[in-house]
Amino acid sequence: MDIILASTSPYRREQLERLTKKFKTHAPNVDEDSYKDKIRNPTELAETLAKLKAQSVLKDHLNDFIIGGDQVLSIDGEILGKPKTVEKAISQLGILSGKTHELITSTCYLSESYCEVKTVIARMKMRELTNSQIENYITAESPLNCCGSYMLENQGIALFEEIHCSDYTAIIGLPLMSTASILMKNGFSIF
Repeated sequence: MDIILASTSPYRREQLERLTKKFKTHAPNVDEDSYKDKIRNPTELAETLAKLKAQSVLKDHLNDFIIGGDQVLSIDGEILGKPKTVEKAISQLGILSGKTHELITSTCYLSESYCEVKTVIARMKMRELTNSQIENYITAESPLNCCGSYMLENQGIALFEEIHCSDYTAIIGLPLMSTASILMKNGFSIF
């Protein structure tokens, strides 16, 4: 049985490499936008997409152990996704500036005989940012493919005053503490 990460995210791949080098990646086949239009509850959306991504890969890998994940950012009842353009990134960081938002990371662990979904919610307070700080940050890190227009791995950590969550690695995209526990529970060696 192989571990397959149902993701094309380089961040999730790098995180899983912290636990094991013995895994493959496979792009999930899920039309995320169709679910984003239907599901307005951010936790339900993240959990649904994580499970659908894992299921889409399991279909072709029935003897393997699949890890699928998704992140949703929620602020004041609004869901923010990946900005994809500089203009949208500027707008998103403007919305987040000086406020607390929730970054919801859901991960589905799936095989033919096992299914578990773990969700970590990070409450994150962003500093009050000027327009030039926002523009400089976006120029420096180009977080256009990141939920909420930031990346904590580098300078993005300086955008925040406070972060509260049970597993900070979930913020990057994969909660390593629960992933390690679940892999070991399913017979995979970490150490």
